[in-house]
Amino acid sequence: MPKLKTWDAVVVGGGPSGATAATDLAKSGHKVLLLDRAGRIKPCGGAIPPRLIAEFEIPDELLVARISSARMVSPSNRQVDMPIDGGFVGMVDREVFDEWLRDRAAQAGAERRTGTFRKLTRDTDGVAVLHYEFRDAQGTTREASVRARAVIGADGAISTVARECIPGAENIRYVFAYHEIVRSPQAGHASYDGTRCDVVYRGDLSPDFYSWVFPHGQTMSIGTGSAHKGFSLRGSVGELRRSLGLDEASTIRREGAPIPLSPLAKWDNGRDVVLAGDAAGVVAPASGEGIYYAMAGGRFAADAVHSLLQTGDARALASARKRFMRMHGGVFWILGLMQRYWYTNDNRRERFVAICRDCDVQQLTWDAYMNKALVKARPLSHVRIFFKNIAHLTGLARAT
Repeated sequence: MPKLKTWDAVVVGGGPSGATAATDLAKSGHKVLLLDRAGRIKPCGGAIPPRLIAEFEIPDELLVARISSARMVSPSNRQVDMPIDGGFVGMVDREVFDEWLRDRAAQAGAERRTGTFRKLTRDTDGVAVLHYEFRDAQGTTREASVRARAVIGADGAISTVARECIPGAENIRYVFAYHEIVRSPQAGHASYDGTRCDVVYRGDLSPDFYSWVFPHGQTMSIGTGSAHKGFSLRGSVGELRRSLGLDEASTIRREGAPIPLSPLAKWDNGRDVVLAGDAAGVVAPASGEGIYYAMAGGRFAADAVHSLLQTGDARALASARKRFMRMHGGVFWILGLMQRYWYTNDNRRERFVAICRDCDVQQLTWDAYMNKALVKARPLSHVRIFFKNIAHLTGLARAT
């Protein structure tokens, strides 16, 4: 048997989290292999906040649209516009964006390979051996193996790495998301604005999540999500398109995938494997936002692996989750409460959209989203929002 090559780190999955981790580790001088499946594009609205653009140095040419407002639509079709005061949210096409991130990892020194992870075993010296499949130039499926001093599992919500290496990973909860990338209509269309994201809260379109129309410049993402097995996501998107007069628009591609609902309780195996991105469950409840949190988690995973490789202390791997939850756990907890209460039925959805009319709510919502943190600088606004929420929860406030 030929001797297997040993890598400092193998990153399984080339989405935003895996590509970010591979880039950071390669920049630190480590020998990195980035293993990614071919042809997969995650269904995603593609929104990235200013903090992501700055923190991860995303060039302007990757932004296919700049969003200056969001429109919340209630079950009764009441519409609340939430303008962004003096800023914007960038929109990216995941097909282009993810490939750019993978290419950046390669330019930093990581080696890219196309393949599907199958299992992890141990060599005689205890070093991890990753086994994967790939197709050769003739289209024949072949098997290959590499050794890795450390492994980052960034291979999605139903992560093979996580299920094989991390106890309890098989219990992750998720919603199924589905969207259609559609050719954008001409300017002036009654139901579409290329500078606005529409978020639709209708129980018939999603019994426990929401539906959306997000602009991508020449195209747009029209989608929905639900954890209810048997609910027709494709039928829901079709109905949404018909209701908006977008059913005749040309469909470019259709995509679906599971989206995790909460971070896993453990991200590492205490030895040489750590998770990142959807594999770790870092998609924000209620909003379903995941790109920023995936990239932040990928960076934390890379830092943890770097520490492991430098010191040999496997306890460093646990720092990835600790750092992430210290920074973002509070936001996830609050958004989880919101989703569990406000998304339960159309009466509550109606009230939720009504709350979004409030100027305090709009200001704090955008501040928290743009900066990726709970805003503590406006205590009086928080007090006012608390009492307004109590009024809506008890029914004392009218949903108008």
